[in-house]
Amino acid sequence: MGRLIVIDGLDGSGKQTQTQLLAQRLTEKSIGVKQITFPTYTESSALIRLYLDGELGALDEVNVYAASTFYAVDRYASYCRDWKEDYLANKLVLTDRYVTANIIHQMGKLPKDRWEDYLNWVNDLEYVRFGLPKPDLVLYLELPIEVSCRLLEKRYAGDDSKKDLHERDSAYLRACHETASFAARRLGWQVVHCGDGTEGIRTPEEIANEIEALVTQRFFKEA
Repeated sequence: MGRLIVIDGLDGSGKQTQTQLLAQRLTEKSIGVKQITFPTYTESSALIRLYLDGELGALDEVNVYAASTFYAVDRYASYCRDWKEDYLANKLVLTDRYVTANIIHQMGKLPKDRWEDYLNWVNDLEYVRFGLPKPDLVLYLELPIEVSCRLLEKRYAGDDSKKDLHERDSAYLRACHETASFAARRLGWQVVHCGDGTEGIRTPEEIANEIEALVTQRFFKEA
């Protein structure tokens, strides 16, 4: 089997940027990489678009398990069509978001006393019943919630109409920060702190250097 590395974090944490940088650096070392991202925003994610556009109801009206399944089905379709062959051929697969995103963005809609039950449910759905590969390493880009919200405002120039269902709700984003911190501790995610210790964010290069070192230590130390 191949190896699967996941990079995830709150909105604005630089998931896509860091995934791209890591892919480039590994490729430069002649390490074969298959890079993917979720959601795919292809035909398999049609229900995700309806959900994020608010066409299935307000954030607190959409069933947590239904919304989670929308994303799980998109991942399953992507696996079958886009990267299963690479993974089974022992290639390193690098993804921006994965099952981890369901945990970060959906679990917080539930009371805390149901979080463990949700973790068991999503594990069974995606890894057991759907048969998706489990990650060998999850890199969680930790970003203070205040910085994340500020970066989102900058991204959309203060125009809330451009935000999706998740991004429009600051209380929801705070809940995501809490669930991500819980999951990182509970599931052993590798935390990469993106804040600079004040109210800013470290440079992409600084973060990429740390991520490269962590991946090298885990998988390529002997090389």
